[in-house]
Amino acid sequence: MARQLTNAKPQDIKKTLSSFKSYAAHHALALGIVAILVIISTCVNLWGTFQIRTIINQYLGQGDFEGFVHFIGLMVIVYLIGATATAIYKQLMIHTSSKILKEIRRDLFHHLQKLPIGYFDTHTHGEIMSRFTNDLDTVQDALNNCFDTLIQSFIMIVGTLTLIFVLSWQLSLIVFVCMFIMYLIIQYLSKKSKLYFSKQQKAMGELNGYIEEMVDGIKVVKVFNHEKQSIEGFDQHNGKLQDAATNALTFSGRTIPTVVSLSYFNYALVTCLGGFLTIYGLMDLGSLSSYLVFVRQTAQPVNQFTQQLNFMLAALAGAERIFAVMEEKEEINQGAVSLTPVLKKEDGTLEECSQHTGYWAWRHVHADNTVELVPLQGDVRFHDVTFSYDGRTDVLKNVSLYAKPGQKIAFVGATGAGKTTITNLINRFYDVHQGSITYDGIDVKLIQKESLRHSISIVLQDTHLFTGTIADNIRYGKLDATLDEVIAAAKLANAHSFITHLPDGYDTMLSGDGANLSQGQRQLLAIARAAIADPPVLILDEATSSIDTRTEKLIEKGMDRLMENRTVFVIAHRLSTVRNANAIMVLDHGEIIERGDHDELIAQKGRYYQLYTGQFELE
Repeated sequence: MARQLTNAKPQDIKKTLSSFKSYAAHHALALGIVAILVIISTCVNLWGTFQIRTIINQYLGQGDFEGFVHFIGLMVIVYLIGATATAIYKQLMIHTSSKILKEIRRDLFHHLQKLPIGYFDTHTHGEIMSRFTNDLDTVQDALNNCFDTLIQSFIMIVGTLTLIFVLSWQLSLIVFVCMFIMYLIIQYLSKKSKLYFSKQQKAMGELNGYIEEMVDGIKVVKVFNHEKQSIEGFDQHNGKLQDAATNALTFSGRTIPTVVSLSYFNYALVTCLGGFLTIYGLMDLGSLSSYLVFVRQTAQPVNQFTQQLNFMLAALAGAERIFAVMEEKEEINQGAVSLTPVLKKEDGTLEECSQHTGYWAWRHVHADNTVELVPLQGDVRFHDVTFSYDGRTDVLKNVSLYAKPGQKIAFVGATGAGKTTITNLINRFYDVHQGSITYDGIDVKLIQKESLRHSISIVLQDTHLFTGTIADNIRYGKLDATLDEVIAAAKLANAHSFITHLPDGYDTMLSGDGANLSQGQRQLLAIARAAIADPPVLILDEATSSIDTRTEKLIEKGMDRLMENRTVFVIAHRLSTVRNANAIMVLDHGEIIERGDHDELIAQKGRYYQLYTGQFELE
């Protein structure tokens, strides 16, 4: 299948080439060898064609059979050198391009891991994945096919034009005119084909989006008997794609036949005129023979060079998008306070140690280089915090709250009130603009993000499970956990029972985000994953909002065990799940409008009372 040309062009070729050069520089030797071998291979081809003149004039014309045999032997040796050079550079180019792509892919993934959550909030998964698929594939295609082909085509064009001019400058004037016309035709047809290929890609994207939407909503389609309307919609998109594809392939398909026809005309014209020149002694037969072979092959490198140049520009556009992601600012981590295991002495003092003791402390190095060990307890406090995602609209406004070690703090309020934002700030997924957040008396901005998040676990409403066994997914909370620890965490989360009833138990393979499990079972695994991390602070972000009441009771038992002796922040739509919280914060448009325990808030008969009695809806 022919590759499709698009209108994608790099915005800054110089910058993109500079970024790409940093990767190519690591393989400069290999690429240099490829370039030399391409030159050798191409020059052998040019030399062989030029030597037709020598064979006819010096050997066949003179009847020198012995000289002819020797010269043929020489040509065989030279062509073997050319063939060997071609085989070597082709294989070397494949290995080199694979290494370069591996390095780019590695750096792209590594950099993505360091980007802030805000980047993923503002870029779709499909957009990010396209950097690893479409854009990298385009770059790989260009490396495998364009680098050596561009060099080869350029040398062939320059070499051919030079040699035909040496053989006959009179005939070359005709060839130059035909090649110029050929170039104009290629440019016109390429421009047209790129336009329609762009329309084809757009139509294909719309059709694929329509198919995905209809497949995802097939139950709704059938419930409302809209199969006929769905088919009509598909036919419209399909027809649009057919028209665009027909026009695109029509113009792209005209390029080669037109160029070939023009080259035939050029060849015929030059043959006739060259014959007259030879008859009248203005040109020898050997030169004419070599000349005609050169003319016969002039169209191929011109067409090839133009196409490869377009492919290269498309690849540079893809590389530009890849490097743009790599230039995104990494997550800022200016903290110096780290988490360290400690040993509790009999007098209550703490001593830093290397082995796991079950006790942790914040290692706080002060300006005078003195080291303070602050016990990790889970005391989290907000001090007049104001925050905005976009720098314009405040999502939180002057929020102050505290959660003492072991307390359960609940947040309720309508969607967009700022509940999840509070938990995002505790994890330092975002940094506050005004005010401060302290953890065990230390500003979270001073704590290393790795250490901070090591002390916090989150159970989300949308549970994400990775491809692997159930044990591996639980162990994700503590990668070096033993099987006994995995089982203990599962029992704590009330997940052990259903796991043991699976055919392979803890070795059951999960795929497709745990599609072979129910929503409740996935949630129990998420709780077990949080339990095995054994954090002092736990965040439950609407963890049971999509679970039926019966399953919710089972999950609540697991969460109750998990919450023992931990500071817990709970976000819940079902107010029944927060009745036993030490403090309930009612948020509205980024402000805490009510706070207290369940009984206190009910007695106030304010917003919480309205929510609890159903007089006011959360959404």
